[in-house]
Amino acid sequence: MSKAKKSEFSPNDYVVYPAHGVGQIVSIEKQEVAGFELELFVISFEKDKMTLRVPTNKATEVGMRGLSSPDVVSQAMKTLKGKAKVKRAMWSRRAQEYEQKINSGDLIAIAEVVRDLHRSDDQREQSYSERQLYEAALERLTREVAAVNGNDEVLAAKQVDDVLVSRAA
Repeated sequence: MSKAKKSEFSPNDYVVYPAHGVGQIVSIEKQEVAGFELELFVISFEKDKMTLRVPTNKATEVGMRGLSSPDVVSQAMKTLKGKAKVKRAMWSRRAQEYEQKINSGDLIAIAEVVRDLHRSDDQREQSYSERQLYEAALERLTREVAAVNGNDEVLAAKQVDDVLVSRAA
């Protein structure tokens, strides 16, 4: 089973790990853990100064995936243009849902969180926890948009911001 999965990702590929966002596979190494020989993807998250080792046979099981296609990115941008859908549930429940969407690794779900938590200058202030969730979602979104489009995060952030501002106008 794991033999077929190994060819899915290779060194220098950009991948999305649900709980951490976009990273780059640095290498594939063998390591002995508890007497078992394991083959691991070594994934570097440059911005977070973090390295993650994921067993190659568990990669898809934990939700690791390749970058989204340009179609999915344009779908995410379309999602950003939509009207914010804020449920009337308690904040703690909504915050949990937002957290799950961010950690799902699904670009469209992350775009929904950015859309729902975005505030234009004339709207009320965000609470600290709202701002934290918004910034986490925005960072994940811009990192993946930048990686897919092959440009830097500043350009991707401007692209996302332009969409959000045009919605408010």
